[in-house]
Amino acid sequence: MSWQIYSNQAGRHASDYRGTIIAWRDGAAVRLSDIADVHDGPEDIRTIGLFNGERAVPILISRQPGANIVQVVDALKAQLPALRRAMPPDIHLDVASDRTLTIRASLREVEVTLLIATLLVVLVVSLFLRSWRATLIPAAAVIASLLGTLAAMYLVGFSLDNLSLMALTVATGFVVDDAIVVVENISRHLEAGMRPLQAALAGAREVGFTVLSISLSLVAVFVPLIFMGGIVGRLFREFALTMSIAVMISLIVSLTLTPMLAARVLRTHEREGGVMRAAGAAFDWAQARYARALDWALDNRTAVLVLLAGTVALNIFLIDIAPKGFFPQQDTGGLMGGLRADQSISFTDMQAKLIRITRIVKSDPAVATVVSFAGGSRAGGGFLFATLKNRSERPPAAEVIARLRPKLARVSGVSLFLTPVQDLQIGGRQSNSMYQYVLKADDPDTLKVAGEKLVDALRKHADVLTDVDIDQQDAGADAFVQVERDTAARLGVTMQAVDATLYDAFGQRQVANIYSGLNQYHVVMEAARRFDGSPEALGDVYVPAGTSTAAPPAAGPAAAASASGGGAGGSAIASGSAVSTAAKTMVPLGAFARWSTGSTNAAVNHSDGEPSATIAFNLPPGGSLGAAAALITRTQADLGLPAAVHGAFGGTAKVFKQSIASMPFLILAALLAIYIVLGILYESAIHPLTALSTLPSAGVGAMIALIATGGEFDIIALIGIVLLIGIVKKNAIMIIDFALEAERGGGMAPLAAVREACLLRFRPILMTTMAAALGALPLAIGFGDGAELRRPLGIAIFGGLVASQVLTLLTTPIVYLALDRFRSRKADERHLARHDPPPATGVPA
Repeated sequence: MSWQIYSNQAGRHASDYRGTIIAWRDGAAVRLSDIADVHDGPEDIRTIGLFNGERAVPILISRQPGANIVQVVDALKAQLPALRRAMPPDIHLDVASDRTLTIRASLREVEVTLLIATLLVVLVVSLFLRSWRATLIPAAAVIASLLGTLAAMYLVGFSLDNLSLMALTVATGFVVDDAIVVVENISRHLEAGMRPLQAALAGAREVGFTVLSISLSLVAVFVPLIFMGGIVGRLFREFALTMSIAVMISLIVSLTLTPMLAARVLRTHEREGGVMRAAGAAFDWAQARYARALDWALDNRTAVLVLLAGTVALNIFLIDIAPKGFFPQQDTGGLMGGLRADQSISFTDMQAKLIRITRIVKSDPAVATVVSFAGGSRAGGGFLFATLKNRSERPPAAEVIARLRPKLARVSGVSLFLTPVQDLQIGGRQSNSMYQYVLKADDPDTLKVAGEKLVDALRKHADVLTDVDIDQQDAGADAFVQVERDTAARLGVTMQAVDATLYDAFGQRQVANIYSGLNQYHVVMEAARRFDGSPEALGDVYVPAGTSTAAPPAAGPAAAASASGGGAGGSAIASGSAVSTAAKTMVPLGAFARWSTGSTNAAVNHSDGEPSATIAFNLPPGGSLGAAAALITRTQADLGLPAAVHGAFGGTAKVFKQSIASMPFLILAALLAIYIVLGILYESAIHPLTALSTLPSAGVGAMIALIATGGEFDIIALIGIVLLIGIVKKNAIMIIDFALEAERGGGMAPLAAVREACLLRFRPILMTTMAAALGALPLAIGFGDGAELRRPLGIAIFGGLVASQVLTLLTTPIVYLALDRFRSRKADERHLARHDPPPATGVPA
């Protein structure tokens, strides 16, 4: 037997217990060292932990829900010096992985992005208003709105994370819209010769309703997101609420702080520099070109309406052909790997292969540290976590994985499936790869055949799927011991003795606890290593049969109590048949039992009460989850699997399918919310349709931008399109408000009124669009850690705003006139119906 001493604290060694008396035989003491090999070691010897290929004990630390992860890590690092001093000099304590490094870097990049977006927005205002004084007002409005938003976030308990900071960055271009509309209208009155105070009062009064309409309709867009169900809804609720808070605070600021600053800061006449004169000339040129294009559109209304209908059709086509995804794959500086070993592999072989795999990964020049673990509850498997160097010192994580794959494939018997660590992980189903497909069947045999056929077919499509793996464990090696019960009974061997002896030899039984002053030791018993390498070791097993009545001498117990080796004050409390004072007759196992080897199910997984197998897969660089999902569904149908076999996506892939199905409803809900809000504000069912007519052009621009940049139509891009719905309708709102005012207050015809409104509001429309687009531009370019998550949002907003700016300035007045004609015709019909004489009844009057 081999006796292994395990301690939960540093202290005495195994040598201290080798002289311990464990039994008496014929009046002589039998010491532990006479019959066993005693050594120090882990309590479970069939586990291994590695750090950079060397033996280690990995310690995984997770924060409590709601705790600040940065503060937790800082507090832990502050304790490291004291912990190192308390440990023996031959034990080294190192930080293997620190996820907050990428979190801190990502937050810094978002802060830089926020600063750049603010500067670009302020620059737009300066160039269009041709006044450095006017620059101060939107800048103050942005700062006040963002500070107010941060204060509100603090009060409601929101944290600064990737999503909330992304919302603040996008909000930079939104919160300035209201201030731009107010400042531009005040500047127009100043240019007409008004004094600053009168211009501020008149300008704010004129656009007050417009600003209110823009803000409330933008908040209405976020209502479906706020009340969206499921995991995705909970994830983006904080984003939507942050945006809503920012917009409402900007509304208050634009109607209070902005006019006050304009009255104090702006001047009727201000000297212009060369840059300002050039900007003014450029705007005059652009406005003249727009006037000519507008006159052409008014003269060719049918062609413009056909163009708008084509834009709607193009939207549907682009959404259909665009690659679909869930979340953009991020490069957070970490790789997570799951290990899949041959089901019959021994722990000795698994240990050697894990060391080899760990050293292969560590040898890559992009890898900083590697932590790996195998054994324990992960029999036949394990995990690996690699921390990459700074982005400036390495290629993207996908390239690192691609160049590691052929090297790792040379290690036979074990497969490592590497995936980049993601900030946003949804699904909850564990597997060796990022996405899962779950097969179910009525019985395990049918499931085994179907799973193998489907996996073999999917592995042929390496351009769509990579790292295809299935978790069926039906080939585990076993040794089946068959006891001849009659023979065992004649020999006095009980089944309980057989079971106990086998577990003593091969089960790492804990047989005693040893207590000293501060430390506690577990005594673990098992057969010596040379006997547990193959089933032939069963031939060396002896089982106790019957007992004798030989008793130890009277001095025995006292001697055992006082003979603790080393005199360190330890005491042993033994239990089980391994420690006994009674002599037993030992019978070889082969005298009454036979054994054979074979294969068996190491584990049978179940899902919803049915036998199941999970097929896990990753995506190649540039791969689409939508294409992978379609391939799996099509392949299963083409294979003609039995009707008893059925499958469904699980984990992240399942949430992806659910989100794809809910995307049309989310967009329709946003449109309906805007229509209701604008209908209430305008007290009309017609004018909101004019505002909504601006959306198809924005959708086309967003989809073209995403496809052109190699992006996907994923959740983040969908959020960008929902934001576009709230942004682009402001162009129509400004045109509608001034056209209605010109009709009602100035007595102008609808055609003249809408033309005047388009030319008069051309400057604020151009300013607000450019401010929002440039606010999203840093997100679209994307740089630094975590930029992949933010990039689709910026691309969708920037592309949609550029396209909508070109098209809506021409389509909005045409739609306004068409709907106005429809409204007038319906009004005339109602008027005639009320004043026409009743129909004749055939009876003379």
